Amino acid sequence: MTQEEQINKTIDFVKVTLVDAEGGHDWFHTQRVYNNSLLIAKSEKVDMFIVSLGALLHDIADSKFHNGDETIGPKIAREFLFKINVDSTVIEHVVKIIENISFKGGNEAQKFHSPELNVVQDADRLDAMGAIGIARCFNYGGFKNRQLYNPDIKPNLNMNKEAYKSSTAPTINHFYEKLLLLKDKMNTKTGKLIALERHNYMLQFLDQFYREWKGKY
Repeated sequence: MTQEEQINKTIDFVKVTLVDAEGGHDWFHTQRVYNNSLLIAKSEKVDMFIVSLGALLHDIADSKFHNGDETIGPKIAREFLFKINVDSTVIEHVVKIIENISFKGGNEAQKFHSPELNVVQDADRLDAMGAIGIARCFNYGGFKNRQLYNPDIKPNLNMNKEAYKSSTAPTINHFYEKLLLLKDKMNTKTGKLIALERHNYMLQFLDQFYREWKGKY
């Protein structure tokens, strides 16, 4: 089986696996991350095969939808890639990408580094920014039945991974606890350029949100 065939098999697998996923973590999210990864990778010295598989499988079983279990995604990915005869060294690299891509509150030390992870991580973070990021943020907040905004509940910028994962704070808080922090956490030149535009768009949205909230025009 060629690498192109293995990528196509992976695309088919992800589409089927995520058919009932929450709207911000479904196949279309994966597709956007995949496309952004290919775009960013053009300016980076990376293994495109690893980037492609890492992007396609990065959210195959997001821990937030599996009672916080971070082992399920890597396990599913490893078993699938083995089944379609991907080289073992590639499999282990893809699994490391899946294990280390997450934001996790922004205060956890990342345990693995590679140019391929940098690309996929930037692509994933870009999808949490801008217009798409705003849409995904409120979609997930609705999915978890969270308040839109509560002025009495302030953002918590010092959460560890467990506190971040268990937070029930209003959706607006998530902008300060994650989305607005992403611009300064990008790895690649292309990622940084795109992130700046999307970051500014989110700031404009928040300004408009607060003016409408307070009845100011």
